[in-house]
Amino acid sequence: MTVQRVLTGIKPSGTPHLGNYAGAIRPAIAASRHPGVESFYFLADYHALISTTDPLRVQRSTLEIAATWLAAGLDTERVWFYRQSDIPEITELTWLITCVAGKGLLNRAHAYKAAVDRNTAEGLDPDAGVNMGLYMYPVLMAADILMFKAHSVPVGRDQIQHIEMARDIAGSFNHLYGEHFVLPEAAIDASVATLPGLDGRKMSKSYDNVIPLFAAPAEMKKQIFSIVTDSKAPGEPKDADGSALFELYQAFATAEETRAMRTAFDEGIAWGEAKQALFEKIESALAPMREKYQALIAEPMQIERLLHEGAAKARAIATPFLAELRHAVGLRNLAAVATPAAVEKAKAALPQFKQYREADGRFHFKLVAADGRLLLQGEGFASPREAGSVVSALKQGAAFAVDGTRVVVDGQAVAALAEDVTPDELREALAVFAA
Repeated sequence: MTVQRVLTGIKPSGTPHLGNYAGAIRPAIAASRHPGVESFYFLADYHALISTTDPLRVQRSTLEIAATWLAAGLDTERVWFYRQSDIPEITELTWLITCVAGKGLLNRAHAYKAAVDRNTAEGLDPDAGVNMGLYMYPVLMAADILMFKAHSVPVGRDQIQHIEMARDIAGSFNHLYGEHFVLPEAAIDASVATLPGLDGRKMSKSYDNVIPLFAAPAEMKKQIFSIVTDSKAPGEPKDADGSALFELYQAFATAEETRAMRTAFDEGIAWGEAKQALFEKIESALAPMREKYQALIAEPMQIERLLHEGAAKARAIATPFLAELRHAVGLRNLAAVATPAAVEKAKAALPQFKQYREADGRFHFKLVAADGRLLLQGEGFASPREAGSVVSALKQGAAFAVDGTRVVVDGQAVAALAEDVTPDELREALAVFAA
């Protein structure tokens, strides 16, 4: 079974609310239980420093976010759960890839461009108030992803650009130093719930309309009863599809319970009765988690222990990989310096795979001899992961057949031999990688 690595960053900023739980936490934890998936979850505390200089807020929010995910059922035995700042390899990798990241690429980042546009509109210096943390955010995010060779990164649509930038940076590094990084893909789940807040707009801290996930029952009930509704009286049919109250209920109810509530709306349920039903439904789902959350908050050393264990587990991957990358860029043991002649001889002996994207949007690869001669031209694939998996299989000695000039693996044509290249010559080149 092919293992898919999925990585999720969790920025510790504020107290989680119902929208965070239904839209991100609950589906992510459910996805971590799927077979064939290796899930990485990290507390992005370095990223939090970009937007706040309050150390107590960073510390408290990190504690609350970690406790929330653990209380919601994240199994640290099954997944990698760690704090970003506990993995020093990530910051070192940030510098390595900073050295191949183009300034023009970072100039196009949405957050930076928005700050520049705002300043320009107000007649200020374009970079007024812009710290380098904001500017370099995409590089740190790329390091988070590339360090663990994540195939898939669940993000909102506003974060797709950052994944594309991570791919560009990884591609530049691979081109210069060989195939080290997996090119990640953004995963957009259209089915993820976006819950309405107290005023009917999207639940968001910026709108001040949130319901805290672990508010005390009395406070939770007070907030639910303050949800804005229309003036229809008891007995008057109500529109379930236009109701924030119904959407919230649906997010926590079974399909059967949701159908029953829709019928109640059609039959004119009183708003007070509907709000009471919503409170009871949410409370029944959250009460066990609230109890675990409060126990975790009261014992922060338990969370600290789990994070240290998660960091050790993550560094078991990161430390040897960083050593590989350090060697690739030339940060090496001076006692093992090769002579220029040996370097040239080694280069001459090694073919190289190169991956790239064509203007038609499809992903290709090619195998090139050290002298620059084309040996193999890959087909166009729908995703970089598909192209990368074929490259990986060929490197690892996968059996292939040659039909004319077509190279076939597992019954699928994956590439074509270049002109005048024989199957034996291809096998000889691939044997270098297998060795």
